[in-house]
Amino acid sequence: MRRWSIIAGVVTGMVLLAAVLTGLYGLDRFEQPGPLEADTIILVPRGAGVETISRRLTDEGVIDDPFIFRIGVWLSGATRDLQAGEYLFLIGTSMRGAMDVLRGGKPFTRRLTLPEGLTSAEAAVLIAGAEALEGDVGETPMEGSLLPETYHYIRGDSRSELVQRMQRPLKQTLDDLWLRRAPGLPLKDKQEAVILASIVEKETGVPEERPLVASVFVNRLRAGMRLQSDPTVAYGITGGSGPLGRPLTRQDLQTPSPYNTYLNEGLPPGPISNPGRAAIEAVLGPAETEYLYFVASGKGGHAFAKSLAEHNRNVEQWRKMRDAQN
Repeated sequence: MRRWSIIAGVVTGMVLLAAVLTGLYGLDRFEQPGPLEADTIILVPRGAGVETISRRLTDEGVIDDPFIFRIGVWLSGATRDLQAGEYLFLIGTSMRGAMDVLRGGKPFTRRLTLPEGLTSAEAAVLIAGAEALEGDVGETPMEGSLLPETYHYIRGDSRSELVQRMQRPLKQTLDDLWLRRAPGLPLKDKQEAVILASIVEKETGVPEERPLVASVFVNRLRAGMRLQSDPTVAYGITGGSGPLGRPLTRQDLQTPSPYNTYLNEGLPPGPISNPGRAAIEAVLGPAETEYLYFVASGKGGHAFAKSLAEHNRNVEQWRKMRDAQN
């Protein structure tokens, strides 16, 4: 009888030892780096339980033992804490690390950059094509109502709500800069500031030139001269649907349009693009110059002039450089 008791004790001890060793092995596997060889974004659907999640992580190569993952989640008391969403798993993420990612509930954040100078129609196309957003853009936003910058969003955010997020900072930016505008500007309200900034945005892509280009248009407005801006004429032809795709012709410059600043005095009736903060700053704080003209320099920027004679010389120089390049 005693012999059997000893045997039973030994067996029990071996079972307990095996259980301890198995537990230690499982814990070690739970903590070890996983097999993932590249950062991976995975979508965990709503209503997915631990078993479904473990299979999904296994299929995507994040973990290699769904059973140990489930046991580890259960022992951690996180069975009900794993949340649906889109998550980023880094190279070598452990099972515990995967559990913590899902437990933290911080979904993968995407980015959409709205470049300076896009029209609202072009911006709507960009937003409509953005991955992981839901719903329609809705009506094309008013021209000049969006602030170009980088916006963050997560899968499932709505396109219409993102449009509103692009509009709010434009108003805030304009309110702030309008209070600090230079005195004596020939702009009667914030809308006129946006209109002129949208022209400056389309005229130059060189950041340091914006205050100079703005000074030219401000000086021309003060002098009662027509703005004679090519981008406004192009906008009158396309309606903002996209780039004109060809050089302007003499007939274009002579075709009546509310946006033809070669024929009409003052500002056009509305913005021709969505200007960035720098362009608005340039318009509300232009450089103090006597420039009235500018033309492409042929070197990526522009040549500025105070008189028509000087401007004509710059134009002739540009033509020579253009012909030499061609």
